[in-house]
Amino acid sequence: MSYYDRHGAWFLAQLKPNSAAIAERNLHRQGFRTFLPLEPETRKRGGKFVDVTRPLFPGYLFVAFDPARGHWRSINSTQGVARLVSFGNAPAPVPSELVSGLIRRCDDDGKLLPTDARSLVPGDRVRLQTGPFADFVAEVESLASDQRIWVLIDLMGNRTRMQLGAGQVCPI
Repeated sequence: MSYYDRHGAWFLAQLKPNSAAIAERNLHRQGFRTFLPLEPETRKRGGKFVDVTRPLFPGYLFVAFDPARGHWRSINSTQGVARLVSFGNAPAPVPSELVSGLIRRCDDDGKLLPTDARSLVPGDRVRLQTGPFADFVAEVESLASDQRIWVLIDLMGNRTRMQLGAGQVCPI
């Protein structure tokens, strides 16, 4: 298994609290390639539900570099970065297949693309991503040809049927 792509291997940097943008900006200034996958989330603010994006892995950022060149120590001293995830005295590479798979599932801004309804089948369990029922788990009842999904959600002991868009759910 190869951990390398044309930019070097991918590693995981642990971030200081609320420092993702600062760390990413400073790493780019130093010439490092970064990847911060984001996912949609619905939050309640002021009595209203608002859709926001949040990191898929809060507190962590992927960084690509060639460890043989010895530049990894400068990452640990980058503003916003707490440390590279390491085992022993050297940073541990993340499997490139994992990172490249995540990159393929994201748009150019790092946001996860909506789930393709064709990959779901009735009986699959999904997690609702947006709306007042965000983070609820539901069961796919049926699929429509126009990317609509009918799910069954358990509300107060009753199974309720809801219609959702494919981008509003992710498979579990």
